[in-house]
Amino acid sequence: MGASHTGTAVEGREGSLQYTIRPGIGEVDFSHRRLPEQLAERLAGKVGKELVLFASRIREGLLAASVAIGLEAMGELMEAEVTEVAGPKGHHQKQQRTVYRHGDEAGAVVLGGRKVPVRRPRARSIDGGEVHLESYDTFTSLDLLTEHMVVAMLAGLSTRRYPVGLEPVGSKVEADARSTSRSAVSRRFVAATGARLNAFRSRDLSGQRFLVVFADGFDFAGQTMVGALGVTAGGTKVPLGVVQGSAENAVVVRSLISGLRDRGLSGDGGILFVLDGGKALHGAVQDVYGAEGVIQRCRLHKERNVLEHGPEAERGWTLAQMHRAWKNPDADEAARGLRTLASRLGEVNPDAAGSLREGLDEMFTVTRLGLSGPLLKSLYSTNCVESMVDIVRQRCRNVKRWQRGDMRLRWAAAGMLAAEAQFRRVNGYRQLPQLAAILVRVTADAESQLQASA
Repeated sequence: MGASHTGTAVEGREGSLQYTIRPGIGEVDFSHRRLPEQLAERLAGKVGKELVLFASRIREGLLAASVAIGLEAMGELMEAEVTEVAGPKGHHQKQQRTVYRHGDEAGAVVLGGRKVPVRRPRARSIDGGEVHLESYDTFTSLDLLTEHMVVAMLAGLSTRRYPVGLEPVGSKVEADARSTSRSAVSRRFVAATGARLNAFRSRDLSGQRFLVVFADGFDFAGQTMVGALGVTAGGTKVPLGVVQGSAENAVVVRSLISGLRDRGLSGDGGILFVLDGGKALHGAVQDVYGAEGVIQRCRLHKERNVLEHGPEAERGWTLAQMHRAWKNPDADEAARGLRTLASRLGEVNPDAAGSLREGLDEMFTVTRLGLSGPLLKSLYSTNCVESMVDIVRQRCRNVKRWQRGDMRLRWAAAGMLAAEAQFRRVNGYRQLPQLAAILVRVTADAESQLQASA
């Protein structure tokens, strides 16, 4: 019979037989009435034990069963690597050996956010040095454990409840697991977020062209911070930095802005800075970037500041007048309208009028740049930063006790990096090439004027 050919029909005493070859089973006749019995007989003793073992494990869940099988496979991979470097166990080698087996010892691998003890085989070279197994080094990577812990904590799990969020791995594996205690999780999270904070505040920014930088002060866990968010020429939003301190603190905000420059945020070709109402931020941008920094004051901050000063009876009318000015495509005319509004407010509340006049021309920078539609709406306020901050606060909502030191900065940086994964491109990004060309022209004109006046 042509046993090496699958699906071949041959004549036998019982008529035409349709058979095929199945690995580990042999030849099977698919036309035979006793096919189920035939398969059962051939499978007997081959997979029976494995099926019974798998069935006992699957009672704890499919994932737990898969974990148990995976641990066995991991052991086989490590054993295979030892065999590759030291030769088969119990066999003499014809060539002089350079590596030999050295028993096994206790070890631990990372599995589902926990450390699980295993026995790992050892190998040593003839000069007595330990031979590292690449498979074991991969399985023990602490980056896997750290990443799981950071993601879990930012998702809202506390150190006390961390074990609740772990994937099921079976009662036996769970009983032997380590690194899930409250103190262990806390130590690892502090170390991981500290490293992320340092990397975040020092990462190189020179590889991308940033057209827009949003900067805004915000309250975080009872303290004021200032955050910066950049927009690349392609429309990608990138968290740039965060400092702890008031937006009115000149030293703090200057450290943020100058730090961006030192890390490679070039002003060549111009950058549009969208700022809150803080005078210190405004001064820092002018001092660090000079004519290359084109400033747009946040209109929403201006509205809030004016309305908080003005009488409640005038708020609706005042806000309507401001909205009308924002929609006016003629920036000069719109500014004149708000100055008229400021004069009328001055008769009722001089503080409200003063707030409206302060930095008024910079309320219309995006209008003067010729922006319109979705991009105009994206760039006339610091909403992009505030959306990022909302994500950070959501990530930290379950933190009840804020300690001293860099805890707030660590959480803020980790939250910003987590928010970055959720970002979409800025609305109106297709208009960014137009903005880039306008910024080049505007900053070149401003530079020429400075040189002429010098």
